[in-house]
Amino acid sequence: MLLSVIIPVYNEELTVGNVIDRTKASLQQIGLPYEVIVVDDHSRDRSLSEATKRGVKALTLKVHLGKGYVLRAGFAKAKGDIIVTIDSDGSHVPEELHEVLEPILQDRADLVIGSRYMKHKPVAARKLNAFGVRIFNYLIKAFTGVSITDSQSGYRAMKRAVLDSQKLYAREYEIESEMLVKTVRAGFRVLEVPISFEQRTYGRSGVDPLWDGSKILYSIMLARFRG
Repeated sequence: MLLSVIIPVYNEELTVGNVIDRTKASLQQIGLPYEVIVVDDHSRDRSLSEATKRGVKALTLKVHLGKGYVLRAGFAKAKGDIIVTIDSDGSHVPEELHEVLEPILQDRADLVIGSRYMKHKPVAARKLNAFGVRIFNYLIKAFTGVSITDSQSGYRAMKRAVLDSQKLYAREYEIESEMLVKTVRAGFRVLEVPISFEQRTYGRSGVDPLWDGSKILYSIMLARFRG
């Protein structure tokens, strides 16, 4: 069984190296064969250099396109039976990777989402972001009947069959919602596990609450009706 870990990157030279090192250490402890794929969204800093010198597979887009494009490029290159996504800004804890993987390895889920809002772990997230996520969670429940506490989390693990079952169109941050709705519609089992989360300490988030929020709302509705 091969694990593929995809790390999307855009201007994260101060954090991506640390995330890669800790992710590889966690994967070595899990003990399964793995590959780490860093996909750089045409960063203007040394993010790509920080990744390549750590001996991982590194791809770079010719122009800056957005997280949806980045993840889709990574999915196309991933060879694993299980695919994991983790952010490169240091907000996710690589040492919790085994907790995200465990339900899949035990065949209790097909898609596992690391939730910032389950009450077992400390959370330091912006209130506006949390409010928006609650709205998206409500819509997803209305469309699919599945209750999710953190539909926008980028810390995930999924079986290859989940990825192979869907065609993705999202260009930016709405990809998480599109994947979730299509996964539920296809009849796969979705489970959340609590994760720790820290707001980034370096740089600025690329998320615009209003602009990206509107696209996420649109993607949820579109994924409900389009295959």
